Amino acid sequence: MKNNKIAIVAADNPEAVQAEKDLKARYDHVDPSDADIIVALGGDGFMLHTLHEHKGEHVAFYGMNRGSVGFLMNEYEPDDLVDRLNRAEPVSLKPLLMTAETADGKIKTAPAINEVSILRQTQQAAKVRILVNDVVRLDELICDGALVSTPAGSTAYNLSAHGPIVPISSEILCLTPISAFRPRRWRGALLQQSVKVTFEILEADKRPVSACADYTEIRDVVRIHVTQEPTTRVKLLFDPEHDLEERIIKEQFTP
Repeated sequence: MKNNKIAIVAADNPEAVQAEKDLKARYDHVDPSDADIIVALGGDGFMLHTLHEHKGEHVAFYGMNRGSVGFLMNEYEPDDLVDRLNRAEPVSLKPLLMTAETADGKIKTAPAINEVSILRQTQQAAKVRILVNDVVRLDELICDGALVSTPAGSTAYNLSAHGPIVPISSEILCLTPISAFRPRRWRGALLQQSVKVTFEILEADKRPVSACADYTEIRDVVRIHVTQEPTTRVKLLFDPEHDLEERIIKEQFTP
C-alpha cells in the first residue's frame, strides 16, 4: 500500500462542505502544501480552481463530484478512499500559457488548463487576425470572440461554442470561433499542441477586447499569444472504471 499524504479540499456548496467534514473525520489528512494527493470535492469549476491554486511538480489531484458538473470528477463514495487512490490511473494535462499585450504596452501572462479565450468588451463585434506559428491563417474574423482549448477544456466552454471534443490524451488544440459573423461558415481548426496561436486585435480602440486564461481576465488587449506552458504538467487521477476516454466518446454522441 502506498503511503500517500492526502489533503481534502471542498467547494463552498452544502454537499461539498458536508462531504469534506465526513472524509476528514474518517481519514488522516494534511495541509494541501504538504500533500501527495489533493482530494477535491465539488464540480469541474472547483477542480479547475484547485488545479490552479495547488499545482506543483509532485502533487496529484483526485476529484469526487459534489457539484453540478463533474466531467473531471470521480463518483462520490466515502468508503475505501485510500484503496481507490492507490488504484487510480493518472492522466497528465499540459496547460497553456497566455501572453497578452495591452493597449498601454504592458505584457501580462497567465496559465490556462482549460482554455484561453478572447471576448468583445462592448456591443461592437471584435475584429481579429489569427496567426499560427507567425503565419496569417485568417486575415479578419468578425465575431464575439474566439478561444484556444486544451483537450481537458474541449468539453467546457469550447463545447458550448460548438467546438469539437477531442480525447484528453491527444496532442490537439481546438481553435474555435465564438458567434462568428464573417467568415460565417468558418468553424475553427484543430492544431498540434506545440503550435503558437496569435490573435491580433484590429481596430482595438473602437472594438476593445479582453483575454481570459481560464478565469484570469486581462482587458483592453491588442495582441495575444497562446503557447503550451513549457514546464508545468498537471496530474489527474481517475478510478479505473471511470474511463475518461469512454466518457469523451459518449459525450460526442449525446443528443
